[in-house]
Amino acid sequence: MILSIASGKGGTGKTLIAANIAISVGGNIQLLDCDVEEPNLHLLLHPKVVSEETVYSMVPSVNEELCDHCGRCSSFCSYKALFVTPMKILVFPELCHGCGGCILACPKKAINEGKRIVGVLKRGYKNSIELIYGELKIRERMTTLLIREVKKHISRDEKDVIIDAPPGASCPMVEAVRGSDFCILVTEPTPFGLYDLRIAIQVLRSMDIPFGVVINRAGIGDEKVYDYCRENEIPILLEIPYQRRIAELYSMSIPFSLKIPEWREKFKVLLDEARRLIGK
Repeated sequence: MILSIASGKGGTGKTLIAANIAISVGGNIQLLDCDVEEPNLHLLLHPKVVSEETVYSMVPSVNEELCDHCGRCSSFCSYKALFVTPMKILVFPELCHGCGGCILACPKKAINEGKRIVGVLKRGYKNSIELIYGELKIRERMTTLLIREVKKHISRDEKDVIIDAPPGASCPMVEAVRGSDFCILVTEPTPFGLYDLRIAIQVLRSMDIPFGVVINRAGIGDEKVYDYCRENEIPILLEIPYQRRIAELYSMSIPFSLKIPEWREKFKVLLDEARRLIGK
């Protein structure tokens, strides 16, 4: 099963859930940290990194001797990564999405494929848990490109895959959860939590991805998240209480199921319930 863990807002506890499920289930499991702008699963798991590779994006390289400044490349580019004047063509690499359309549009074959670094991809292991995560280069925008590179390493063996998605409900989150069998939406019982949960649910429904909700820091707010889930027949898979001990362990980069063993069974049940809801 490919299980993604997402949320409408940041700081709800996606990484907390992902790490504790992996540790509680044990066995061969693969974790993908697709929050490439701020990956932090490795801070909880402390894996031994065994490989690191640089990830590049295509960027146009213009041969000025062949270019006649017709402007077709600039007209084609929806992201305005090229600007053509009668005397010169300017390329803005930070705006380029690497589609290669400008190369096809150029009648003089004056544009070739260049490349630029967008980030790095790392692979590590903690016991039988495999962790793959991307680190986006500072000031880089091409988040979805690096997420796709991380997801290219999804295991095709008989193992569960857990994807820690970026926060929010925009393009990076959509790219991360795409292709998932099931998605766990992590929220908190506050007005902000409910507002962003609704947006994330709209996204998942439009993508036809089944989902359930985990409520973290239960007890800090009101009952409106619970009411919303009941009214819309959305399963609440697990509640994690607002407890000092859990927060203390998290602040020390320790998944709390390691120190509070009774939670391991609860996370196993969480995974089994996700399987049941999709019939796996």
